[in-house]
Amino acid sequence: MTPTLQAAALEADPRWQAVVARDARADGSFFYSVKTTGVYCRPSCGARTPRRENVRFHATAQEAERAGFRPCKRCRPKEPPGQKRSREIAALCRLLEDSGDGQPSLKALAGKLGLSPYHLHRTFRAATGLTPREYAAAHRERRVRALLGSGRSVTEAIYDAGYGSAGRFYERSLPILGMTPSEYRAGAAELVIRFAVGECSLGSVAVAATERGVCAVLLGDDPEELVHDLERRFSKARLVGGDEEFESLVSKVVGLVEAPSLAVDLPLDVRGTAFQQRVWRALRAVPPGTTTTYSKLARAIGSPRAVRAVARACADNPLAVAIPCHRVVRKDGALAGYRWGIERKRELLSREAKSRA
Repeated sequence: MTPTLQAAALEADPRWQAVVARDARADGSFFYSVKTTGVYCRPSCGARTPRRENVRFHATAQEAERAGFRPCKRCRPKEPPGQKRSREIAALCRLLEDSGDGQPSLKALAGKLGLSPYHLHRTFRAATGLTPREYAAAHRERRVRALLGSGRSVTEAIYDAGYGSAGRFYERSLPILGMTPSEYRAGAAELVIRFAVGECSLGSVAVAATERGVCAVLLGDDPEELVHDLERRFSKARLVGGDEEFESLVSKVVGLVEAPSLAVDLPLDVRGTAFQQRVWRALRAVPPGTTTTYSKLARAIGSPRAVRAVARACADNPLAVAIPCHRVVRKDGALAGYRWGIERKRELLSREAKSRA
């Protein structure tokens, strides 16, 4: 073989291609050593790509060490891949939590951890269910809620939570807090929530709404217990019985329960974390008369490994039927858990199936 063909063959080696791409999927399948540095690495190592002629491949770390190479201090090839990934995720979380509103670019974050931007983004999203940008935003939201709840002034809470501009925060405060910062700081004591309990073919239904829209739809057998549930959910708000105008809203909700396939113009005040919001939006995109699974839902939001987190978000859904978590089933088609009872879930699905037929 001529030198030119030999060089081409070396470049075409799939192991070398994995090293150039820093492909984490190849971690554990082989290791590579660099003659000029005397170290050996895993394929995903973020160190500068060596020259091909200086690289040798090894089936195991022990083989590389017997050949006289020492483990890289950057990628730590002797650690199990899962342990390395957990350390990377934890380090990135700390960077994001300390970044404030001026979050560094994905490239800058990847550079600090010695990773490629693609690998960092994919790994972080698979582990947490959020992109780095969404995680940073969710952290600021949690912190500003905690600071406002501790009695800090609104301005102090905004800047201490990492927001660079009070004006920008006020523009986004309703989706984040569900109310103004001053109302939240007061423990939502000024928040007025109208409510009413009606009856439908599935039992009792409690409907609660703010000025923005319906914030809770609860199903159950005991009307009094449903009211207690509302009181627990909105412990510091002022719950007010609905008037005649509100009764028309309750009628719409009851109509949605009786015919869940119908398109009902129902204003919603949906409150939840960034991840919950993504799951609930995906749920509302599932067509009536069809079902999905937790794993499909996780893939739909771009977080295929966050199946358990998706299941928790479905369980935390406060708007029965309006956000159709009843359309989620197990992989084998069996009915998964439903906070308002499996029989209600079965009946809702049956109604939708008949309507579609």
